[in-house]
Amino acid sequence: MNDVLMHTKLPFETLSKGKVRDIYDLDDHLLLVVSDRVSAFDWVIPTPIPSKGACLTQLSKFWFEKMSHVVPNHMVSTDVSDFPEELHEYSDQLKSRSMLVKKAEVIPIECIVRGYISGSAWKSYQKDQTVCGVKLEPGLKESEQFPEPLFTPSTKAEQGMHDENISYERMVEIVGVETAEALKKYSLELYKQASEYARERGIIIADTKFEFGLIDGQIALIDECLTPDSSRFWPADLYEAGKGQPSFDKQYVRDYLSTTGWDKNSEAPALPDEVVKETEKKYREAYEIITGEKFDF
Repeated sequence: MNDVLMHTKLPFETLSKGKVRDIYDLDDHLLLVVSDRVSAFDWVIPTPIPSKGACLTQLSKFWFEKMSHVVPNHMVSTDVSDFPEELHEYSDQLKSRSMLVKKAEVIPIECIVRGYISGSAWKSYQKDQTVCGVKLEPGLKESEQFPEPLFTPSTKAEQGMHDENISYERMVEIVGVETAEALKKYSLELYKQASEYARERGIIIADTKFEFGLIDGQIALIDECLTPDSSRFWPADLYEAGKGQPSFDKQYVRDYLSTTGWDKNSEAPALPDEVVKETEKKYREAYEIITGEKFDF
C-alpha cells in the first residue's frame, strides 16, 4: 500500500521521521521518502494530499539537475531501479516520491532568500521597517518586489523546535567567514537564476529557502529545492502589489483551517474533499508550469 499518511516501513535504520518526510540510512547513502502528509501550523493534518510527495520529489529533481552548474547537490537518483536491491520489492511504495542521496555533513543554517516582501517579512516591516534585522526604506507595500533580493539566514532548529532568524554577522560566528560568504553567494545566485526561469513561465518565486551540507569537504545543496513547500510561488498573471497573493502551495489548507475555529493547540481537523482537490491541483500546476511537462506520477 502506498504510504501517504503513516510512516513508511523499510528494512533500513530510520534516521528521522518528520512531519512529511522519512529518512533512512543506507550505509553510504540516505533515502529520502516524501509522503503525502501535509502539515500546517506545526500540526500534521489527518487528511493527506494525493500526489504531493511525488510532486515535491520530482520538482526537487528538476531543480537539482537544472542548477547543478551553480553548486553541486546530493542527488543520486529518483529511479527505484537504481536503489539497493533490498528496496526493489517496495517499488510501488517508493516510486516517484523517494530520492537516493549522498550523505552530507549538514551546515546548521537555513539560507532564506526573499525577492518580495510577504508573510513574516511583511509583518516585521509593518512593526519597525526591518526584515530579519535589515533596515528597509519606508513606504513599501505588501508583496512589493525588493530592489535586490535579501539574504536572511536562520538557525536550523531541531525537530519540533522553531528556526530563529539571525543576522549575517551571527551566521559568520556560527559557520565562519568563508562558509558564510559561499552560502550567501550560492543562495542568491540560485534564487536569481531560478526566479528568472520561473517568471518566464508564469510563476513568481517570492521567497525560498536552501539548505547546504559538506560532501567530501565541498559545499553541496541538499534537502529539497525550490518546491511549493520550501518556497512561496505566485501566479505572475495575477500579481498585484499592495495585497496578499494567491499561491501554489498549502495556503489553501491554512486558509480553510483558519475558518474552522480550530485552536491550533490540539489535533487538527480533517480536510473536506474540496480543499484536498484544490490543494492537489495547486501542487500539480506548479510542477507542470515550471517543468513544462505533464504531471503523471
